[in-house]
Amino acid sequence: MTSRTLAQGIVDRIAQLAQHSEEPGVVTRRYLSDAHRRAADLLSGWMRQAGMATRLDAVGSVRGRYEAERPDAPTLLIGSHIDSVRDAGHFDGNLGVLMGVTAAQHFRDAGRRLPFSLEVVGFGDEEGSRFPTTLSGSRAIAGHYDPAILEEQDKAGITRRDALTAFGCDIGAISREACDPRKTLAYLEVHIEQGPVLEAQNLPVGVVTGINGARRGRVTVEGAAAHAGTTPMNLRRDALAAAVEMIATVERVARGTPDLVATVGQLDLHPGAVNTVPGRVTFSLDIRSPRDHDRDAAVSALRSEFSHIARTREVTADFTFHHSAAAAPCGQRLIDALAGCVRHAGIKPHLLPSGAGHDAMAFHGVIPFGMLFVRSAGGVSHHSAEFTSLEDIEIAAKVLIGFLESFEPASFSRPR
Repeated sequence: MTSRTLAQGIVDRIAQLAQHSEEPGVVTRRYLSDAHRRAADLLSGWMRQAGMATRLDAVGSVRGRYEAERPDAPTLLIGSHIDSVRDAGHFDGNLGVLMGVTAAQHFRDAGRRLPFSLEVVGFGDEEGSRFPTTLSGSRAIAGHYDPAILEEQDKAGITRRDALTAFGCDIGAISREACDPRKTLAYLEVHIEQGPVLEAQNLPVGVVTGINGARRGRVTVEGAAAHAGTTPMNLRRDALAAAVEMIATVERVARGTPDLVATVGQLDLHPGAVNTVPGRVTFSLDIRSPRDHDRDAAVSALRSEFSHIARTREVTADFTFHHSAAAAPCGQRLIDALAGCVRHAGIKPHLLPSGAGHDAMAFHGVIPFGMLFVRSAGGVSHHSAEFTSLEDIEIAAKVLIGFLESFEPASFSRPR
């Protein structure tokens, strides 16, 4: 089977996955939703066609295993996610999962087993679009799943525990999902870039050097709701006016710190009436940097400035974080190996960091991980206009298969 045929198969399957959505006409596939279940079942079928043994694990990840040429061989993990944000693109996450499935299919069709077992994982909780904590699927395999998150609730009041049970997961088996680092070589993820760098460089693929650290949380500003017509400006405790000043501070702090980015993407007002001064405002806060000390310094600065704004405006500000991830460098040997395969495919290797979080970061400090980025048209992602060309997918497939063919388990083995 040619690389173009393999790439076309990936594109066709991406289109099929896009049909499984919670909303008509767009891709919305939240973790443990009915749409997620339909996509998981479809993915499981493709894995079986590729010669893999499949299962749904205790946290809803789809796992397909293509066994090695000998039973005691170590395992290489390849994965990404099949959940999505609301009104998402077709390629985010799905491309990487299907790359792994297609690679297994390639070796199955050739009647070939590898000197390591290949396990492809379709995670379901990378985006964090349903529950506050994210990366639960990859964290479970990495061995640091926090049981406390089972009590988290979505906006409908459904706990993660109940959602997992309804999905058919065995919660009691979560701790047994952790990989054995002595028998697991590495984790590899192929993902669209979600940014404009590769397009600006006119390159189809790039090798990731590491993932920026991130903190994600919420700020709740409490003032006093009041009548918009009868409350003088000097007697108002306007939660929204205070929140707007805080949000402007977020932008100022981020602009003043090299390579740091900060985003307010959600804003909730209460009571939300046109003729009422807002009494409570909650806004999200996402802060990322390749340097943890810069990110933490920005958080400290914002806490201080938010407190000052709150005192001045006679409101309160509750600043809480529900997600924190340290900056995670990719394994150097994986970077070098991927760069060599990119070069072998006739492409100039380009090294770049990831500003977005990925399942790969959950494996930091557990097993080595590497990432291959594929060009995103216009740098667009998390949007229906998201697109990666067939030609770029074909090159990425060549690089991945070349990597698997040249991968030497001995160089990654650890003492047992």
